[in-house]
Amino acid sequence: MEESKGFLRLAWARDHMPVMAEIRKRFQTEKPFKGIRIAMALHVEAKTGIFALLLKEGGAEVKMASCNPLSSDDSVVQSLKEDYGMPVFARKGETNEEYYEYLHRTLDVQPDIIIDDGGDLTKIVHTERKDLARNIIGGNEETTTGVQRLKAMEKAGVLLFPMFDVNDANMKHLFDNRYGTGQSTLDGIMNATNLLIAGRTVVVAGYGYCGRGIAMRLKGMGANVIVTEIDPIKANEAIMDGFQVKRMNRAIRDADMVITATGMKDVVKYEDALVAKKNIVMANAGHFNNEVAVSEIERRSLEKKEVREFVKRYKLENGNTVDIIADGRLVNLAAGQGHPVEIMDLSFALQALTAEYLVKNHEKLERKVYPVPAEIDRYVAEIRLKQFGGELDQLNEEQIRYLNSWDEGT
Repeated sequence: MEESKGFLRLAWARDHMPVMAEIRKRFQTEKPFKGIRIAMALHVEAKTGIFALLLKEGGAEVKMASCNPLSSDDSVVQSLKEDYGMPVFARKGETNEEYYEYLHRTLDVQPDIIIDDGGDLTKIVHTERKDLARNIIGGNEETTTGVQRLKAMEKAGVLLFPMFDVNDANMKHLFDNRYGTGQSTLDGIMNATNLLIAGRTVVVAGYGYCGRGIAMRLKGMGANVIVTEIDPIKANEAIMDGFQVKRMNRAIRDADMVITATGMKDVVKYEDALVAKKNIVMANAGHFNNEVAVSEIERRSLEKKEVREFVKRYKLENGNTVDIIADGRLVNLAAGQGHPVEIMDLSFALQALTAEYLVKNHEKLERKVYPVPAEIDRYVAEIRLKQFGGELDQLNEEQIRYLNSWDEGT
């Protein structure tokens, strides 16, 4: 029997996720999630599929939906259903109604744990499905946007169960956000446009870890990079890293391309599009499709047409034209294949181990947003370093005594 495209993609991902493989050995034996129901809302593609299967192999009952209407890989969805018997509610190009219907169907598992990407699943539990909260021991969130929403809920005193901030674990934001987003964003853009990066002027909105990764990769490929920021500290860092820093409305006039990575809405406003270079390419690397004001551009444009598979061109009121990739949605998944496999190996390993920690320690946790325990972060780092062939030095007893001494002269 010929193996399906989705099955092969899952197999390829599994072969290149060595940290998850190490964890799988223990999970298959210990079954830490036996009797646990997990609802997941993630980008449903091969790497995510391997993560979901890892939890299932650890004893969990798993249901999964997409966290983005354009990010699902239909071949992987089909394989998860047919080859692995996993309930998955997702398809590429979901309508808004389907998107929320699928999230609700995932929650019908009556979860003990929520694993979220962007916060929509958690929001539904806190608004429309509060009856489920009494059984939920907690969950984790892996995006900057989702963590911001969780912290706002905690501050308002409305968070109903503990949630772990996986996004800010060192082995996540230092690698996933910087190297993963940096590479996969450009992969999505080049797949959508087939344009050369070298010699182009590109505006990167936001100089957090995602923005730094994107700017780093653009610079390495020969682009002239301009950064926009609201934080003077990050703006200074961008300048010292060799980039110009300008306001968006000024920077966009010189740009051939703009890439947003902020987690904030309306970073590129309609007024910015009016003064942009003709046929500027706009892409978004943030979770939600509101960083570029696509809805206003669409509403006020004179005409639009699809000029490539993932690119729509809008003619504005003043005659200017702008090209927007994937309707302003997460470009690395909507127009590409998402983060490299080895990057998601680290992120999903953190998520799996944090979920296990939650099962073992939930009775001691409050309704707060918690960081990933340092021992989990370090454990993932040690596994990956060993697989790289790296070696750590170790302090001897004399050095440890020196380190722990309060007297520098001792």
